[in-house]
Amino acid sequence: MSKARSAPLRTALIHLALISYTLVALFPVFLTLVNSFKNRNAIFREPMSLPGPSTFSLIGYETVIAQGDFLGYFQNSLIVTVVSIALVLLFGAMAAFALSEYRFRGNTLLGLYLALGIMIPIRLGTVAILQGMVAAGLVNTLTSLILVYTAQGLPLAIFILSEFMRTVSDDLKNAGRIDGLSEYSIFFRLVLPLVRPAMATVAVFTMIPIWNDLWFPLILAPGEETKTVTLGAQMFIGQFVTNWNAVLSALSLAILPVMVLYVIFSRQLIRGITSGAVK
Repeated sequence: MSKARSAPLRTALIHLALISYTLVALFPVFLTLVNSFKNRNAIFREPMSLPGPSTFSLIGYETVIAQGDFLGYFQNSLIVTVVSIALVLLFGAMAAFALSEYRFRGNTLLGLYLALGIMIPIRLGTVAILQGMVAAGLVNTLTSLILVYTAQGLPLAIFILSEFMRTVSDDLKNAGRIDGLSEYSIFFRLVLPLVRPAMATVAVFTMIPIWNDLWFPLILAPGEETKTVTLGAQMFIGQFVTNWNAVLSALSLAILPVMVLYVIFSRQLIRGITSGAVK
């Protein structure tokens, strides 16, 4: 079979695999959403069934709205996530462009150094990060979370985007230079539009761990005014008693932004994942 004929087949198989994986991954989300509309007894007795007239209940959502400032938690998570993703994409794309476009002594070593964050979890430096935030007076601020999540997302962003930027035609960039475009114009007007699938991929993979993280909000911003959605949901989990209706309802509300982002960027995400497999 020729490469021209095998490429569409590989693309179809990859799309089928991604769809199958998505369905499997969405099953726990489905269970969470379904059980958030049930009463407590139905959650434990019939967790796999849909809510019916005798089991339907909105007590979980009523509890979430009545107790605590859940809308404030939601706003905090949204601010931290959106700003962190914007900074990761901006600085990650700029660093990737510099590494892929310019040749200088230490280029490879610098690329490896920037990629170390993929192999070394940032949580290993929690104590040092906390000490630094205390010294800077940033504890219980959203700024501390934004700084940490930006540093956490940059290694993966640089690693992915640098590979995509190497595929951008040199003739296109040189033509822009001949026309008098600055390096910034070439970067923002020529290169970035061509790597949008990779940017969408980085955005999705960066958002999920930020939005669902509990560790750093608990360590750096546990105050009532800076709580995130994930940390705020912990108020319904006690040492001896857990309000499962409220927990499932809070988690269902927290899932919505991730689902919306996935729907918006799904086509770009699939293009970014599969582009390297169909060349």
